[in-house]
Amino acid sequence: MTYCVGMRLNKGLVFMSDTRTNAGVDNVATVRKMFTWHKPGERMITLMTAGNLATTQSVVSILDERTKVPAERNPSLLETPTMFQAARLVGEALRETIQTNVQSGQSAEAMFGATLIMGGQIKGTPPRLFLIYPQGNFIEATDDNPYFQIGETKYGRPILVRGYDPDMSFEQAVKLLVVSFDSTLKANLSVGLPIDFQTYTAGQYEPTHETRIERDDPYFQTIAHDWAVALRSAFLSLPDPEL
Repeated sequence: MTYCVGMRLNKGLVFMSDTRTNAGVDNVATVRKMFTWHKPGERMITLMTAGNLATTQSVVSILDERTKVPAERNPSLLETPTMFQAARLVGEALRETIQTNVQSGQSAEAMFGATLIMGGQIKGTPPRLFLIYPQGNFIEATDDNPYFQIGETKYGRPILVRGYDPDMSFEQAVKLLVVSFDSTLKANLSVGLPIDFQTYTAGQYEPTHETRIERDDPYFQTIAHDWAVALRSAFLSLPDPEL
């Protein structure tokens, strides 16, 4: 399983993804699920993946090849005129990959399913964020729905619902996401460290900050410990029922 979150803020975008993939309890590996393409001064596009690993790696490879091989650059993520067209391109690549796998002899289309989060900015347009479904269609983040989750979403969602503010700083957003991820890690062993995260400032056209949070990261350990203490304290401070 996977957990990835893409968030739209007034100042830009924030992305965070885990790196665990598994095919049973005895076959666990670390695989990157966040990928970025950018042209300095013109565009930056980040993609996060959840679902069948063969499908997602194939989609990323197709998109990457089109940015590097001259004969394959049209269409390419580095050539699309808008983020909407970029989302269409990614959706088509995802749908075609799934259909190809099914037609090659496998009968269960759900086996090859994948869901993607794509966000970024192309010069002349605002930052945009999309959720792309296995069928190739997609929806866009709005003021009413300013963030997307894919993978194991239910454990970390309450944190986002209660804590999100479009005016929050990148530091506050990353802290909120770390708490959301910690809650998910505690509840589901199929989501695991390390965690990759990236921030993007509107109009910059390259990542503002990107790093990997390892298992022994002191900040993550502090947040995990202090959040548990704070939750316990808040629980104990609530009034008991009259029985």
